[in-house]
Amino acid sequence: MSSTVPSGPPPPAWADPALSWLSSALHSASGLFEAIPGSQVVARYVASSYQNDPFRSLLELALLAFAIRTLLASRTRGQGSGSNFVKLSEREIDELVDDWNPEPLCAPLSQEENHELESVPTIIGAAGPRPTISAPILDNGKPTRVLNLASYNFTDLAGQPEIKQKAIETMREYGVGSCSPPGFYGTIDVHVNLESELASFIGTEDAIIYSQGFSTVSSVISAFAKRGDYIVADKGVNFAIQLGIQVSRSSTRWYEHNNLKALEQTLDSVRREAKRKGGRLTRRFIVTEGIFERDGAKVDLAKIVELAKKYKFRIILDESLSIGVVGKTGRGMTELCGVPASDVSIIVGSLANTLGSAGGFCAGSKDVVFHQRINGTAFVFSAALPALLAVAASTALRRLIADPTLLDVLREHTRVLRHTLDHVESLYIPSDPISPLVHIQIRSRHERHPDTPVEYFEKTRSQDTLTVPTVPMPAPAVPPAPPAAVARLRAPLSVRTASHGTTGQTKAMPPVPADTHDLGPGEQLRLLQLIVDEALVGGRVLLVRNKRLASVAFGSVVDMGPGARPSIRIALSAALSPEEVAQAAEVIKASVVKVLGARR
Repeated sequence: MSSTVPSGPPPPAWADPALSWLSSALHSASGLFEAIPGSQVVARYVASSYQNDPFRSLLELALLAFAIRTLLASRTRGQGSGSNFVKLSEREIDELVDDWNPEPLCAPLSQEENHELESVPTIIGAAGPRPTISAPILDNGKPTRVLNLASYNFTDLAGQPEIKQKAIETMREYGVGSCSPPGFYGTIDVHVNLESELASFIGTEDAIIYSQGFSTVSSVISAFAKRGDYIVADKGVNFAIQLGIQVSRSSTRWYEHNNLKALEQTLDSVRREAKRKGGRLTRRFIVTEGIFERDGAKVDLAKIVELAKKYKFRIILDESLSIGVVGKTGRGMTELCGVPASDVSIIVGSLANTLGSAGGFCAGSKDVVFHQRINGTAFVFSAALPALLAVAASTALRRLIADPTLLDVLREHTRVLRHTLDHVESLYIPSDPISPLVHIQIRSRHERHPDTPVEYFEKTRSQDTLTVPTVPMPAPAVPPAPPAAVARLRAPLSVRTASHGTTGQTKAMPPVPADTHDLGPGEQLRLLQLIVDEALVGGRVLLVRNKRLASVAFGSVVDMGPGARPSIRIALSAALSPEEVAQAAEVIKASVVKVLGARR
């Protein structure tokens, strides 16, 4: 017995060509798809997906269709039409433009800030130890000769005739600029010579020079320390180091300024933390300065080297203010502390201070230097140091090596200055006695000066008021400062505000740091500026208040505590005579006494 399966009616004759074309097209498409590498895997995935979960296949197909539609759709379609589109007339557009008030890029300067900028002196001619300057508060802006205690020309090598003559000869032979980074045809023979001389002088295998002094240490830190590495840094490091640490994105631990006990505790905590995380190998650095730019304090390099070896850390040492200044022959902290230069992994310094040129350098092993030639951003992407500046630095270095008595003169000047200022009871000097960079701060009422009798100190420290005599300050001649500006500068901090523009907004004074000083930082700044102005007007001595960017002045980790108080920075020079230094010290003392009055 057989059965037959009924079949549907045959397709009409007119559909045969269409079906034949469709079959051929599907066959061709299938052949093209199978020719694509990996198509069989996709086909099996689609088949199994549809068989196991047809709804998922439909969803994926819908998403694919939506993606194709989005890619093919015009990006500008619908912007000029639709229910949400509002068409404005030309008049309405003009009104909106007229009413728009963009936010300023920065806050307007206060009257105090304007007055300070107008009071900045202009040096006429060479910036030597006895320059001629023009300042609005000094003889109504007339050119006046002063003693320069503001520039970092410690050894007076910047103005030596021999060095200037060498620079002139080099400029005539090599031209003014290099016009190319060192790695792209910017390296000149005088660069190689200077690097070799620096390495030999410091006692390292090799050295590398940078064309900008500020960016040197920032570039060096970020070239070696990366995310996941550890940096343990002194809270007193300069802003260039802070910037380099920030750019490196390393895990940073800060220890109290020049506190070696706190440093060891921090190193131990980092070691325990790394061990707890599994002991993954990371680079670890201690970052500090030889002589701190912020306060002139000196680091105990021998102890730091000992701790670095104990806890397996490398050292990055910024010697911008110690190379060519400390040590028997000016070789910096390694010579002063009796530490081999090889015990410090990376030594960074400036060519613009003692050597009187420009740019910076980094000294270390050959591997350390070679790594920077490829990964040091300031080295790779900046034009090389001009040849005349490289030759000037080389000549200055040779002069320093040949005549180290310059350092004896500088040390004697430091001793003479400190002999006078150390006994001014209203001052506190955080700088080390060997530092030619001397910072003076206003001593707090809560801190007894060694020369102050204990009985007198106990009797007067509870007083809450302070009478500060007014020091005459001539108004700027060009441009004329508003009379209110000078009056507001001299007014007590409690009654001063800084108005900005016409909006009625006020700029608050910087917050008081975590300190026991009886005066806020703003009032200290005001008094210190009066001392600077009085020394210039009354004694023809050019000083400068230690200034910082407003964005980091009182908010960063390095600016919390007594060591971060505002200060006046005094930079000595071997070019001055002992009599001039003694005279300048007396002028500073008289200015302090006149401004601070009976404060003790």
